[in-house]
Amino acid sequence: MRAGGVSGRPRAFPKGARVAVLGLGVSGEAAARLAAARGAEVYASDISAAAGPVEAASRLAAAGVDAETGGHDTERILQADLVVVSPGIGPATEVRRRVADAGIRTIAEVELGWRDLKSRVIAITGTNGKTTTTGLTAHVLSAGGLSAVAAGNIGLPLSEIALQDPQPDWVALELSSFQLADQETLRPDIGVLLNLSPDHLDRYQDLGSYYADKRRLFDSAHAGSRWVLNADDPATLELAEGVEGEVYMFSLDGPVERGAWVDDAGRLRCRIESVADWLPSSDLRLLGPHNVANALAAGLACSLAGVPAAAIAEGLSTFDALPHRLQPVGERDGVLWVNDSKATNVSATAVALRSFDRPVVLILGGRHKGESYSSLAADLRHRARAVVAYGEAAPRIVSDLSGSVETLRVESGIDSVVRAAGELARRGDVVLLSPACSSYDMFPNYRERGRAFEASFRALPAVEVLP
Repeated sequence: MRAGGVSGRPRAFPKGARVAVLGLGVSGEAAARLAAARGAEVYASDISAAAGPVEAASRLAAAGVDAETGGHDTERILQADLVVVSPGIGPATEVRRRVADAGIRTIAEVELGWRDLKSRVIAITGTNGKTTTTGLTAHVLSAGGLSAVAAGNIGLPLSEIALQDPQPDWVALELSSFQLADQETLRPDIGVLLNLSPDHLDRYQDLGSYYADKRRLFDSAHAGSRWVLNADDPATLELAEGVEGEVYMFSLDGPVERGAWVDDAGRLRCRIESVADWLPSSDLRLLGPHNVANALAAGLACSLAGVPAAAIAEGLSTFDALPHRLQPVGERDGVLWVNDSKATNVSATAVALRSFDRPVVLILGGRHKGESYSSLAADLRHRARAVVAYGEAAPRIVSDLSGSVETLRVESGIDSVVRAAGELARRGDVVLLSPACSSYDMFPNYRERGRAFEASFRALPAVEVLP
């Protein structure tokens, strides 16, 4: 029998169990530390020998945890009682196939951290907007006088919070489909499903498989659960149909019975027991109608958490765009440059395009994820001056879009891409990096891609940098 954890939750393993941790990114390192602190015999490994995993392994070794990089000792992993897997290691990888064939229980890092968490949780998932909504939720909770942090897929591992004493009052927890796929008992105090659209088709067999992992947010639903859903998104409503608990809606299209909406005057309002008037949408510092929807979702979740209306309005109005998410980075010769490197799927790029009422030079490219780019054609015809295509996906982008908009393929690095976009833009335009692809052909992650874009922009002559 497993030893008791927080609030009656059973610990993920008994003391003395053999735990293998796959992957030494931030979540893997935190998982290894937590498992060791709870009495496990831990072996942690990463197939990469890059600087990040090597440094993590060194820190773990200094703490007495057996860790190695440059490969997995599969035979040792197969002796484990439990495997904790980093979200980037998919079920089709050889090491995970062998673990599955051996019948070894496998959980996500968030599951491990959840078992030892004292904080209350607002769990946030969806195809697009998760990270912004998670950061915004933590910010509004803090504006309401609660101790709160943003964690999960946004960067801070849940296992790291579980090791803290004291823990915060609330955790705004971003959950990807990869993390949800390997959770077992996660039961948020408030759960938020923002939207659904095709994504990660390079990893999932089909769209239904991707949506099925998203639906695991509801696996532990009960009569006391509270859910925040997008009333404007049919796929979201279909996925959540019949879920146990109380449902609250948010909508850009008008009033909802219980939840939050934008009224005809453009003001954000909420009704739970009575109607609260939060603020005009023009007071938000975030670009685009999708971020108004994100603000409604965050404000509604925080209202359910007990944050008063005045504090919600203050929090929503003082939150700045997160890096790499429709982040204005500067102007050059009357052209606004925007970093949306986090847009790693086609639907996210479509949303970004609709955020501007001025011509856009769109930078698309990276590693193809299985979606056609042709669904962008209508928006591009109405909104774009040109598309600059680069990276492994460039041939497919040109093939899908060349009949809809001027399309330029650039075959060299990001500096050349930025220069080409600058030459195509005219005063009053926007140059938008919103790639609709993963970064892995040229960069280790979307953050490094965004930083490289910003550095290339800043190297252009006559740049007026925004504060």
